[in-house]
Amino acid sequence: MNPTVPKEKINNQIKAKSVRLISDQGNQVGVISLAEALSTAENAGLDLVEISPNANPPVCKIMDFGPYHYQKERKLRESRKKQHIVQTKEVKFGPNTEEHDYNFKKTNALKFLKQHNKVKFTVRFRGRQLAHKDIGFKLLDRIKEDLKDLIEIDSPAKSEGRTISMIASPKKDIDNILEKLNTEEE
Repeated sequence: MNPTVPKEKINNQIKAKSVRLISDQGNQVGVISLAEALSTAENAGLDLVEISPNANPPVCKIMDFGPYHYQKERKLRESRKKQHIVQTKEVKFGPNTEEHDYNFKKTNALKFLKQHNKVKFTVRFRGRQLAHKDIGFKLLDRIKEDLKDLIEIDSPAKSEGRTISMIASPKKDIDNILEKLNTEEE
């Protein structure tokens, strides 16, 4: 994946008649003609880079474009690395889920929440179980109560055909809360 960096116009790509020039030391030279700015940059052995094309007149700076462009690309790559794409993970229950299975699935949900992902809790009914949807709502209420310190409910429990589902996301400070809970247990 090659990150795309907005490409600035350099040297002869700049089409404005006059530009506000900033020298390579960062001092403002003032508004001068494009030809004069290009010759100043050429005499310094550097490039004329259009920094702010929307300004009137456009702001241009004398600099070495290669390292500038590389640094900008690197910052963009670093910012993309730090981004976390939130996924929705699903944990499925049956209305007759036993205690051990319930705890196991709750632990899996906790693992997903620690990774800052949303979790969709689903209770699936089959056949005659559909007559006892209240059991499913009680199960989701129990999950909500067990994880109340760690989750925020995005979508409350609702019935959709043969399933009842609820979507929860981790609280913003879930890492701190889990750390506190671990120190209290020890």
